[in-house]
Amino acid sequence: MIAVMSTRFVDCLATLSSSTRRVPKGTQLFDRGDPVRYVHAVTTGEIHLLRRQANGSACVLQRAGPGAILAEASVMSDRFHCAAEAVEDSTVTLWRHEAVRQLISVDLATAQAYARHLAAEVRSARLRAEIAAPRRVSDRLDAWLTWHDGVLPEKGRWHRLARELSVSPEALYRELARRKRPA
Repeated sequence: MIAVMSTRFVDCLATLSSSTRRVPKGTQLFDRGDPVRYVHAVTTGEIHLLRRQANGSACVLQRAGPGAILAEASVMSDRFHCAAEAVEDSTVTLWRHEAVRQLISVDLATAQAYARHLAAEVRSARLRAEIAAPRRVSDRLDAWLTWHDGVLPEKGRWHRLARELSVSPEALYRELARRKRPA
């Protein structure tokens, strides 16, 4: 029998020793400029990757939920370029930064899994940019539906869809109600 190695980057990291850390809601995991000591994967909860603006507001660059690698580009950096903050009670798995870099440099399957992971993240970022580009909620929803085979998430997840569309939940609910009305 031939053993098939997982093609997921996070699964490749399972060969390394790791630790777990609890991150309470509102806690900063790391800040911009901090040295990269660990590679983080969200196990439970949600952590946002943020870039703080001069006026004090924050631009959310990543909404990392369970299974997501947080700030994966930091694997090839010495310092973080953003901050990470838990938006709900969370746990993360941590692998030593140098151990991850070493594994990528000596194991072709891991290097390829990392490249595939980054390519998928680029596609996802482009999709989010495409969805956020239109001004009207209806156009954003249409763009999202195009990429999701016209299927809406279940009603209990509509608030997350609103966040993906960068609109208020109320604006999304109004648009969905408008679409249900007969013409």
